[in-house]
Amino acid sequence: MTGKRTDYLSWDEYFMAVALLSGHRSKDPNTQVGACVANSQNKIVGVGYNGFPWRCSDDELPWAREGAYLDTKYPYVCHAELNAVLNSISFDLRDCRLYVALFPCNECTKVIIQAGIREIIYLSDKYKDTDSVRAAKIMLDKSNTIYRQFFPSRQVVTLNFQVD
Repeated sequence: MTGKRTDYLSWDEYFMAVALLSGHRSKDPNTQVGACVANSQNKIVGVGYNGFPWRCSDDELPWAREGAYLDTKYPYVCHAELNAVLNSISFDLRDCRLYVALFPCNECTKVIIQAGIREIIYLSDKYKDTDSVRAAKIMLDKSNTIYRQFFPSRQVVTLNFQVD
């Protein structure tokens, strides 16, 4: 071969793949979400996935989706976006992009806006009809934060742990 490869990942594909890979760290039996924050130099500055806060046992708190509120995961789980911001190696996330599997809820959107992130790239908007996502979009529009759905040019990226 005399020229460079042409089938390499685009930046959007790369950062979304990192977000999706991060989601595989989640112990949630129903929903695994990952997020990746990239700066304007295309450097990863934060990653996160949905899970319980540090020092809160994954074996002692509930993972249920239904039941009495305190018997479900909802009051305890930190979303991937929040964790990506909190796990950031930089205090200055202005003008960064956030890649995430699911469109952010209103609570994560507050954190995203406050952190200075200027663009959200999401894969799925399956909860678009919920008040939480509607509120998130209102805040994003009012803060002039860009959001766009990611449409991959390829359906699969394969990782192989076996090195030739």
